[in-house]
Amino acid sequence: MTGVTRWTGREAQLLCQAMRKKQKEFAELVGVNSRQIARWKGRGETIVLELDNQAALDTLLAQAQPVVQQRFAALLTERAAAEHDERAEELLRTDPRTRRHHVDGKVMTLVEEGIYLAGPENRSVWLESFHIDIYPTSNEDYAKFVLATGHRPPQHWPGGHCPVVLATHPVVWVTWHDANAYAQWAGKSLPTARQWEKAARGPRGRVYPWGNEPTAAKANTAEAGIDATTPVSRYQSGVSPYGAFDMCGNVWEWCSTEEEPGAGRYHLKGSAFTSPFERAAPSLQNAANATMKDNDTGFRCVVST
Repeated sequence: MTGVTRWTGREAQLLCQAMRKKQKEFAELVGVNSRQIARWKGRGETIVLELDNQAALDTLLAQAQPVVQQRFAALLTERAAAEHDERAEELLRTDPRTRRHHVDGKVMTLVEEGIYLAGPENRSVWLESFHIDIYPTSNEDYAKFVLATGHRPPQHWPGGHCPVVLATHPVVWVTWHDANAYAQWAGKSLPTARQWEKAARGPRGRVYPWGNEPTAAKANTAEAGIDATTPVSRYQSGVSPYGAFDMCGNVWEWCSTEEEPGAGRYHLKGSAFTSPFERAAPSLQNAANATMKDNDTGFRCVVST
């Protein structure tokens, strides 16, 4: 399985749980005092472990039996899913712009009608109001669609089943046609390039969702060194003015706007974990053939109001 990018007390405790070891036994395997394990457990995510302890845990995980690795991955995903759900419920309670869609259950946020500043030149563009998914479509979202319609699953799903460890990560390996099929099933549509950009930048032409400062730590781009997708609710400090996550980094997102009418090439927005941060600005353009699919390309949907 993919290793842990950064070990905190939380991941150490989950590995102990996955290995089904008592605190003293686990401490001996890691090479620390059992009181240290208790301290990690008490501090949780607030303590980042020393590099030698991180290396010891890396080795322990790599050498663990496959069933232990699978349990560890499942525990990580359960925690991420719980955090994702808690965040979504909090938004529904506290942000009057949000609502839960009646088909796919995703939380959406309202982007009000009006002018926004578009493109690198900040041209004034008027758009009608619409709702947009707060999070990109995740693997678990897409699994509901596959189950309901019999649509082919993405190629990275083992045996055609949504991998537990990636449940809250954005779905990838989807063509524009796959993304559009999901949108139609859900009674939604893919956003136009302009809708996507306004949802990312807000009405006043922010360079990035969070403002004008090029802060790479607020997005999963190549500079992060993760080299993989991350849970869709991870980058809370990088949300847009409308509360949308991952509008920079993680995965490129399909739009409904064609590059040239009838050419079969559609705009992609937002950049990905494979892209340098300089490609992350929502005003920048990218496009690909509708049949293209890759490990860094996904989507989210909109609904007209």
